[in-house]
Amino acid sequence: MFILQETPIDPIQARNMCRNPANGALVTFEGTVRADEHNGSAVSELLYIANSLECLLEGDKIIKEALSQFSITEAVCIQRTGQLKTTETAVWIGVWAPHRDEAFKGCRYIIEEIKKRLLIWKKEFFSDGSSTWIQGTEKPVI
Repeated sequence: MFILQETPIDPIQARNMCRNPANGALVTFEGTVRADEHNGSAVSELLYIANSLECLLEGDKIIKEALSQFSITEAVCIQRTGQLKTTETAVWIGVWAPHRDEAFKGCRYIIEEIKKRLLIWKKEFFSDGSSTWIQGTEKPVI
């Protein structure tokens, strides 16, 4: 399951989305907004803009690929959009499996493919008031 949302991600609620007594492993990844520096000014927040329809379709495709390539039973990825401050969760991934090795492999596959394939643009805002686009093939029209 792939989800785009503007509201904060609740990791406890997310991890309870899939419960199966056959699973012995849950591997999660939580990516947060970090305070990188650019020309001596720290990042204070990020704006995530997504091509929603394309992201949902490609995100679901990535989840299905992981389910078919690894011995995992469930996988969820929640991607935030909108304005996020440092330390806020930008992406959460949970992968359930009978054994840990496959859960780790599935989780790594999902985050790597999401980073490569989703049409998500990020704009960094700095403590000095400046900003810059840092990802995407072209700047989105706002």
